[in-house]
Amino acid sequence: MERTRFFDKMEQLSTRHLLGIKDLNPNDIELIMATAKEFKEVINRPIKKVPSLRDVTIANVFFENSTRTRLSFELAEKRLSADTINFSASGSSVKKGETLLDTVNNILAMKVDMIVMRHASPGAPHFLSNHIKANIVNAGDGTHEHPTQALLDSFSMQERIGDLAGKKIAIIGDILHSRVALSNIFALKKQGAEVMICGPSTLIPRHITATGVTVSHDVREALAWCDVANVLRIQLERQQIKYFPTLREYSLYFGINKKMLDELDKEIVLMHPGPINRGVELSSDAADSHHSIILDQVENGVAVRMAVLYLLAAQN
Repeated sequence: MERTRFFDKMEQLSTRHLLGIKDLNPNDIELIMATAKEFKEVINRPIKKVPSLRDVTIANVFFENSTRTRLSFELAEKRLSADTINFSASGSSVKKGETLLDTVNNILAMKVDMIVMRHASPGAPHFLSNHIKANIVNAGDGTHEHPTQALLDSFSMQERIGDLAGKKIAIIGDILHSRVALSNIFALKKQGAEVMICGPSTLIPRHITATGVTVSHDVREALAWCDVANVLRIQLERQQIKYFPTLREYSLYFGINKKMLDELDKEIVLMHPGPINRGVELSSDAADSHHSIILDQVENGVAVRMAVLYLLAAQN
């Protein structure tokens, strides 16, 4: 059945799934950005729904805890008039030993068209894409990628500073355990931006410079260099060993406060994918300052995810 089209004429993505930014080309990213811009206008009008996916059923399959991402996808699906099924691993047959493939096939037997999945194992969405016919959207796979977060980050940056080609973006914090960092690096490089990563040497992945980024261990140097600082939280839940002595020491050397931002000889944009550990990577006065577009990121997440779902469904 042909999907209800919101636009008179629409290009198509080069892929049936959104497994990672690495699989997208610059034209795909540009198409998603343009479509998200249209949908942002939709969600800011009095009637916030369109019937674009009214014949589509989407399953949100989350094997890890999530608040912002899951709510954002659910809201995006409702704004597009899709039917949704929400699955959580806790309290499900997964606890009884059911495999990932069996779980998803049982969901697909209910005539689901698309799977939005978060999983602790890197590559889980890629595995599924080789075994099932439904479109798959990766909502985060372990420490690998989180493509829709990177897309909404790029969209938010474009709103504030325009075309990202030639712009300087610093990604600061726990790079080693962050799926957001890798997806952002891929997305920003494909848009022509310069990228610097900054954090303790123990939280910088080996061979990360192979992605074309530069590395700094001085947060003040990174702030002075960049146009945008995307600050990541310390992911203690993924750390099996101590990568730095204490959170207090991390905050002392790598935490960002408003005084540091005010001392710069230029205005920079401050971002964070959430949740914020206030007083660790960001002070409250920095997170709530005029530099911050953190709440804009949350709003833009719905528009960007609407765009992704809409463009993928249009290929069926």
